[in-house]
Amino acid sequence: LTFHQAVYVGSPYLVEDKNMAASLRLGHRVILNGLRLIQVNKSTGITNNHGHYRHMFKSPSLFGADPLKVMMPALSPTMEEGNIVKWLKKEGEMVQAGDALCEIETDKAVVTLDSNEDGILAKILMEEGSQGVRLGALIALMVEEGEDWKQVKIPAAEGPPVAPGPIPTPAPSSPAGTVLPNLHRLDTPVSSDPPRLSPAARHILSTHGLDPRQATASGPRSIITKEDALNLLKQMEAKGLTAPRAAQTSPASPQPPPAAPQPPPATPASVRPAQPPVSIPGKPGALGTFTEIPASNMRRVIAKRLTESKSTIPHAYATIDCDLGAVLQLRKEMAKDEIKVSVNDFIIKAAAVTIKELPEVNVTWSEEGPKALDTIHISIAVATDRGLITPIIRDAAHKGVQEISANAKALAQKARDGKLLPEEYQGGSFSISNLGMFGISGFSAVINPPQACILAVGRARAELTPSLDHEDNPRVQQQQLITVTLSSDGRLVDDLLASEFLDRFRANLERPQRMALA
Repeated sequence: LTFHQAVYVGSPYLVEDKNMAASLRLGHRVILNGLRLIQVNKSTGITNNHGHYRHMFKSPSLFGADPLKVMMPALSPTMEEGNIVKWLKKEGEMVQAGDALCEIETDKAVVTLDSNEDGILAKILMEEGSQGVRLGALIALMVEEGEDWKQVKIPAAEGPPVAPGPIPTPAPSSPAGTVLPNLHRLDTPVSSDPPRLSPAARHILSTHGLDPRQATASGPRSIITKEDALNLLKQMEAKGLTAPRAAQTSPASPQPPPAAPQPPPATPASVRPAQPPVSIPGKPGALGTFTEIPASNMRRVIAKRLTESKSTIPHAYATIDCDLGAVLQLRKEMAKDEIKVSVNDFIIKAAAVTIKELPEVNVTWSEEGPKALDTIHISIAVATDRGLITPIIRDAAHKGVQEISANAKALAQKARDGKLLPEEYQGGSFSISNLGMFGISGFSAVINPPQACILAVGRARAELTPSLDHEDNPRVQQQQLITVTLSSDGRLVDDLLASEFLDRFRANLERPQRMALA
């Protein structure tokens, strides 16, 4: 804006001197205002990712900084949701690519989520302890370095659409001026946001026909928990407004509730209710009640895979007894040299060597058919508080018993601590489950798909067996025997191949020097 332009704007008609003076003053004010506006624009302009400028009316102080979204990733092939265990960064803290952001409990273990971007952690949307966070859900927001993280723009919450509720049908015979009671009406205001329910809360509310929008959410991110549903149920019972499910869906007009809640009619002991009532914490459970037990992600995946295995894989079983005399003697000799190994370490080595001798067993089943594997990775079952997990000892056939023992101890400890990495429990070719330390004589294990076999190992026991001495005279000797059962996929391993595998496995275990030569 030039001086002459300002003069022209201020005074388009210059006729008299007094008008000229007034227009000059007006033009001077316009020039100053224009300079101030240019300075503000220069001071507030920042460069975003595309190289454009934000001006004063789009500055972060007014509309917030553009965030970098941190989503819940898929940290295992079977993961459908995860739990936020712990945040390793705080809001406002600098983050570099590769830094650990948080710990997430998957269906297998607790995995660390690393950042892929440089920036500042601006907002944590899923606090520590958040359960059942679906894949792709927004868990945190970051901003680029130099932006004001306190002014980050939080995206609007996206939830599933809520189905419209049933339209109440007015009673045709009700007199004018009479208002029928609403069975699910409370004084609490109803929120317009879609309700978020835990599985237990959804079951309680649907069982008693309660509107979830009437409950007061106390869980993270406004999730209605089981306690919230029970509190709503207590309020409804106190006001005498509860109604059975049939009263909601019946096309007939609703009837006024009785003055006092009537006890349910007594049912014969032989008749089991179709849906038992939910027990209330702190009160003794009545006959037929139950208590909801929350299932972890790992428990859900275990249940799904076991059901899939038993329903889709034709299991075949074969059992054999093995003598541990030579293994126990070798353990004593190694202990003198302060080398501590377990019987299970010898079993892992014997299974790996046997698979090397019989590569036909080292196969998996896929939609295209059998697939032969080039590597021998032994999965060992480890019991944890969250469920059973199978870390992998890789290339077990090429490792010594002492190295196998060290690997097994380290993997078992990481499994109990929930610190296994995905590559440490994915990709096994053969599984071993040993319950001998729990006093189990023998059992049959369920195949871990897509593997073809799993070996179940029982406890060692002393037995007297007849035999011949060096002069072929009959005698009775004591043996330390264990029972092993091979569960095999009948589509891949037939009975003859399973029998041959067990026979060679017994030979390798009863003569440990054979394994060293192999």
